[in-house]
This record gives sequence, structure tokens and C-alpha cells, in this order.
Amino acid sequence: MNEAYKTMQSELHSELLNILTYWTNNTIDQNYGGFVGNITNDNKIVDQANKGIILNTRILWSFAAASNYLKSKSYQFICERSFQYLKDYFKDKDYGGFYWELDYQGQPINKRKQVYAQAFGIYALSEYYKFSKDEVAKSMAIELFELIEKHAKDTEKLGYLEALNQDWSPIDDMRLSEKDMNAAKTMNTHLHVLEAYTTLLEIYPNEAVKTSLTMLVELFLTKFLNTNNHYHLFFDEDWKLLSNSVSYGHDIETIWLVIEAAKVLKNKDLLQQAYATATKVAHTFIEEAIDADGAVINEKNLTTNHTDTDRHWWPQVEALVGLKYAYQIQKNPVYLETSIKIWEFTKTHLIDRVHGEWFFRVDTNGKVYQEEDKVSMWKAPYHTSRACMMMNS
Repeated sequence: MNEAYKTMQSELHSELLNILTYWTNNTIDQNYGGFVGNITNDNKIVDQANKGIILNTRILWSFAAASNYLKSKSYQFICERSFQYLKDYFKDKDYGGFYWELDYQGQPINKRKQVYAQAFGIYALSEYYKFSKDEVAKSMAIELFELIEKHAKDTEKLGYLEALNQDWSPIDDMRLSEKDMNAAKTMNTHLHVLEAYTTLLEIYPNEAVKTSLTMLVELFLTKFLNTNNHYHLFFDEDWKLLSNSVSYGHDIETIWLVIEAAKVLKNKDLLQQAYATATKVAHTFIEEAIDADGAVINEKNLTTNHTDTDRHWWPQVEALVGLKYAYQIQKNPVYLETSIKIWEFTKTHLIDRVHGEWFFRVDTNGKVYQEEDKVSMWKAPYHTSRACMMMNS
């Protein structure tokens, strides 16, 4: 690998420490416990903001993963605080699983069971178990797996339903967020169930986990993947396609997560298929998703041809990881060159040198969306910290 690429790796290692420092210094909720739910773009804590499960599981995953990667106990107190808050407040003591949202004092205000959220619970708890060897965390991860399998798995048509009520009964509105389509099965949720089961299998080599993870890898190689080297996003229960949009960040993130799943399964056939798919998707990604300034654009609707050219923070770093995996399969220098351009753009436009952390998104001119938050339900340290680690692993 060339010198510019090695420099980027070194800068990403330093950035990991910056990110961890920001979250350590700014997000501990001294007034109400746990972590603050919302911090504005210019670093002002929004008092009495609600606390979301996605933010909280991603904090635990990020700090546990960083502790394992750095082989350090420096962040042990953050890990333990995060785990304890999830166990004491987010866990549904009546029906099992994690609530979607709490108020600032830890009272549940949205008790629905979003499968995406349960998956992030498994992902975080499994990573935390690797660090802490806390058997309670491992048991919680296994319990979440069993709840998903019992209530959300479609044993006839395959895959997983998007959401259920608190008591795991069917729910009409399954949307993950306001911008999402109300679809029974989504690529995004399946992707995060896949990454969760991959990590769970590492700490819990169980046949049921293995069988479900195999099904998920196969779905990504068949149902989700289309002939244009993109992944379809929204389906109904019968796998009828409901949308015609491309999410470039999800395309490039998927290729490496599927490879990791196939590796953990020790399935050579699936791994070879994952490798073949990865290089095709990465090639298409470079052709379609990279703007002239090196930035990864957000998404495109293939029906209307409308392109969302905003540069969100997370696709930039997922691209670095995905392209690294593609390079390892097929030593094409374009993968490295593209990565360096993406990182140069990211350093210049997305890292906030004044207040710390990263901007949520900028437009084509590099103008920051000031109304977006530094910390929120969806703005967490997970994509960035993970990429910083993966790029040096």
C-alpha cells in the first residue's frame, strides 16, 4: 500500500482517539443518568432530551469495540455505565427486548419492538461481553436473539419483519424513522441483524445462530442484490419490491459485513460468492457514488432519477472500509486512490475542528447543515469509530 494510504491509516487511528475523547467528555448525563440524548451542532446540550435505544446501544458497542481494539481499560467506566443503563432502563421487564425510546429520566415513552433496535442490542452486548466477560451481558444477547427468532422471523418466506408492538404482536406502522417507507421487510434491518448475529456467533457458537446467519448471507446474495450491483431497500412480507432507490452508503457497507459473516460461518462457498459480489458492487459504487470532489453522495431514486447529493458523515467512512475489502480481493489501485480522495474530503469538510466530532452532513458546496445534531437518536460514534478501527486492523 502506498505512503498516502498509510498516512490516512495513521490519521484514522488518531481520529478514533479524538472521537472517543469527545464522547467521554461531552455525553455523560450528570443530571439524569446514562448519556444525554441530544447535543446541537454547536455543542449545546438539549436539556431533558429523550434517550433513544439506537444511540445508547451504539455507544456501548463503540466503547467496547475500542477497548478490545486498543487492548485498554481506559474506557471501562463508559462501557459499564452504558451496559448498566441499557439493563436497568431500556430492557422491557415484562415482555423482554429493548424499548425504542425513553424520556430524559429513563421512563419508557415508546415501547415498540423495532427489530433493528434488538439487533443493535445483540451487537453491543456481544462486543461488551468480549471485553468484560460479563455473563449477564451474554445472556441478554442470547435472549434478544431468541426473541427475534420467535417473534420476527418469517419461517415460511424467510427474513425478518421490521417491527412489532411491545408485547411482540403485529403492528401496522413498521417504519424505522419518518423518512423510511412503511415496509414489512427492509434491507437496512436485515443488514444489522446480520452484523449482530455475526458477532453473537463469535461468543456463542450455536447452531440456531449459525443457521439464521447463513440464511441472512444468502438473502444478501440473492433477494437484496439486484442485477445493477445495488441492494434493494424495501419489500412487503412476500418480498415484493416496494421501492426503486439506491443508498450508496448501504451498498458499500453491505459488502464487507457479508464477507465478515461468511468468514465467521467458515463457509467457503458463501465467502467466494461474497468476494465476487463485493468487487462488482465496489466497482459500480466508484462509478456512480463518488462526486468530483471525492465525496460519497447519499442516494438516488432510479424511477425519478432524482439524486440526493448531500454528503452524510457515515457513508464516507463505510466507503473506506468497503473499498479496503475490495482491494484485498482484487488488488486494483483505484480502490486505494478513491479511498484517499474520500478521506481528504472528509477531513476538510466533515470533521468539526472547532467543537469536535463530525458534522451530520454538508451540501455539494461543503456548507454544513447547522440544524443537524452532533448527538441524537441517529448520530452516534459507531460508524466513525468502527471505520477507524477496521482501517487499521
